[in-house]
Amino acid sequence: MAILSTSAALAGTSASGPYGTTADGKAVEVYTLTNDAGHSVKFLTYGGVITEINVPDRNGTLASVVLGFDNLADYEAKSPFFGGLIGRYANRIAAGKFSLDGTTYTLNLNNGANTLHGGNKGYDKVVWTVKPLEGAMAELTYKSPDGEEGYPGTVDIRVVYTWTNDDELKIEYWATTDKPTVINLTSHSYFNLGGDGSGSIEDQLLKIDADAFTPYDGGGIPFGDIAKVEGTPFDFRTSMPIGARIRSSDPQMINGRGYDHNWVINGGGEGSVVEAAVLYDPDTGRGMTISSDQPGLQFYTGNFLDGSTYGTAGKEYRQGDGLCLEPQHFPDSPNHDNFASTRLDPGQTYHTVTVHKFWTDAS
Repeated sequence: MAILSTSAALAGTSASGPYGTTADGKAVEVYTLTNDAGHSVKFLTYGGVITEINVPDRNGTLASVVLGFDNLADYEAKSPFFGGLIGRYANRIAAGKFSLDGTTYTLNLNNGANTLHGGNKGYDKVVWTVKPLEGAMAELTYKSPDGEEGYPGTVDIRVVYTWTNDDELKIEYWATTDKPTVINLTSHSYFNLGGDGSGSIEDQLLKIDADAFTPYDGGGIPFGDIAKVEGTPFDFRTSMPIGARIRSSDPQMINGRGYDHNWVINGGGEGSVVEAAVLYDPDTGRGMTISSDQPGLQFYTGNFLDGSTYGTAGKEYRQGDGLCLEPQHFPDSPNHDNFASTRLDPGQTYHTVTVHKFWTDAS
């Protein structure tokens, strides 16, 4: 899949407005990126959180296809990473420890005995600086200080959101550091192509272009092996209803309480953007194709949504009401020499891109 053309990138408009103040007194704004068809993406300066992606169904009816809240307080106090930019390291690091050049770094633990999505205050919980760009584009920047959550190095991060006339949301990331560090950035939207608050995603169809995945222990930490998906509930090489095998007795499904695993994308991590997954909702006709240059894709079926939170549509979120498809490096890569490196050194530039293409079967 080609990277978006300049003409596509400059389509549409952006606008901003106030969204409230964080508990520690920082002002937060909401930005709206709108293409020429009137379809839109909304996001916050808080966490870069994507609050809405409004796209049509087969009949042209618009609805937001991501889960979220309608107020800042809930994002601060209750959010299971809804729509946020994740870092410094997406996914889990075992025991919150890794070593670089003989030095062991200890991170804050926030997921049992492990570190998840950057720690207690990852990038989804900080206020980013946002600058509108021409068309339906915006640049988000954040300086992550040396020692933040235990990670070494001051890291300068830049993310650009682009929303095109073809209903493509492109998320592009850059980062540099002044000390050797590790980095793994992604976006953590919970998708439901039936629309926010429409219920379970189990009847939606998913295809993942991966011959293998990385099995893990009960804490979500990979054993280190690359396992074939063939003959397992993890085989999504052809389009499959998400719920078809979600109640399997496979030990990996028990470990994750459903799907919460990393797939090894065919051709991923080799320098070009490739198709990673296709999601389709037969009821509404909406589809989403995700393309990325990352080696892995974390697929999560909202297993820990327990009815304790209510979303923008005023309905409670229960297990399976949304799913995440997060292009990224593998979990716990700093502790596995056979996984692709997530090391970033001074003088290098981390760069990665993901494209979410929304479509309908009417086209």
